[in-house]
Amino acid sequence: MNAAANAPRSTEAQDRPARLTVGVVGAGRVGPALAAALRLAGHRPVAASGVSEASRRRAEALLPDVPLVAPDEVLARAELVLLTVPDDALPALAVGLAETRAVRPGQLVVHCSGRYGTAVLDPLLRAGALPLALHPVMTFTGTPVDVQRLAGCTFGVTAPDELRLAAEALVIEMGGEPEWIEERARPLYHAALALGANHLVTLVAQAMDLLRVAGVGAPDRMLGPLLGAALDNALRSGDAALTGPVVRGDAGTVAAHLDELRAHAPHALAGYLAMARTTADRALDHGLLKPELAEELLGVLGEEGRP
Repeated sequence: MNAAANAPRSTEAQDRPARLTVGVVGAGRVGPALAAALRLAGHRPVAASGVSEASRRRAEALLPDVPLVAPDEVLARAELVLLTVPDDALPALAVGLAETRAVRPGQLVVHCSGRYGTAVLDPLLRAGALPLALHPVMTFTGTPVDVQRLAGCTFGVTAPDELRLAAEALVIEMGGEPEWIEERARPLYHAALALGANHLVTLVAQAMDLLRVAGVGAPDRMLGPLLGAALDNALRSGDAALTGPVVRGDAGTVAAHLDELRAHAPHALAGYLAMARTTADRALDHGLLKPELAEELLGVLGEEGRP
């Protein structure tokens, strides 16, 4: 998002009164950025909670002059509350806030977990809260650049039917694009994102490590154009973008790769094998790998790990 794109939203916010007071429970990387984006849309962050020094620094950078208080005090001050805690902590937090009667009827309570829909907030719903699940499909750094990256970012949205329009409106105000995800589909949706984004980071980092071992001085510069093109091709063409020795059925080349990994980077062997086998299966299914070449290749991949 460039400065010109950011300016209209900021200017409009200055021309109209704030509409909702906003609180953040869990000042990690996500919550302060979303609250800052809501501020640009005319809402007013009023409180945040955070314990660690890193949380305090993030809150100061993204939400200056917003006090850090206890979670129950955040709910007492805010009309819209962002619960931005780790996924595994969310169920207990919802139960705890309900048991302490921190939530009040009509209060919007938003969590940003990819894993959960709104059922995890049922304890708060029974207390009268209005639950929304708004998951930004973006990696966060905990710095002001995150607010800019929300422009055009897709959000996975789940909400009760009567709150769907309100949920989508909040996403649009933050500069995002809402994508409706059914409650039952949230775990699969989140698994897909983790498979793509989190595992991509691991693959890239591992590839850079191997290039360093091979003597490459700037593996990032070598990989940048290649991986950028591969990602673009994959997003455009899916499996048709597959290239490399597995798709060609070059069993000898793959066997040489395995020998080198065993000798120099045995920790990378399991990942290479898993991805090579998956690539071979997909290439066969889509007619990209010739069956007559697949037998020897799968034999090489299948031999590894046998007693």
